[in-house]
Amino acid sequence: MAREARLDADVELLWEDFHARVNMPSEQLRQWLLTRGSGEEAFGPNPDLDLPEPGRQILAVLRKRKVDLTPDDIEVMRRAVDRIDDLTRSRPAGGNADDGWRHALLDLGHDPLAVR
Repeated sequence: MAREARLDADVELLWEDFHARVNMPSEQLRQWLLTRGSGEEAFGPNPDLDLPEPGRQILAVLRKRKVDLTPDDIEVMRRAVDRIDDLTRSRPAGGNADDGWRHALLDLGHDPLAVR
């Protein structure tokens, strides 16, 4: 009988925090990143490799199971949570979602206009 590895409590909490903040489904994030990364140059044979960072790393974590996380994945989750928190605290005055601000959050997999 296969035993699932137990994760450190801090990693468990980080996993929950990451998934609470990254509120876009992986395919929606991928489509957004493809749009953002298309620019003037065409994609190579594997468009996922050309996706902008850190979105590509976040997308890779979203596609993993908790027990398959690497130390690099854990660092990606920490940076994403911190950056999303920083950006949401610095929402433009007046409650209007400035396009640059919203796009920065979307690049991280967080849609500030998503209904919870």
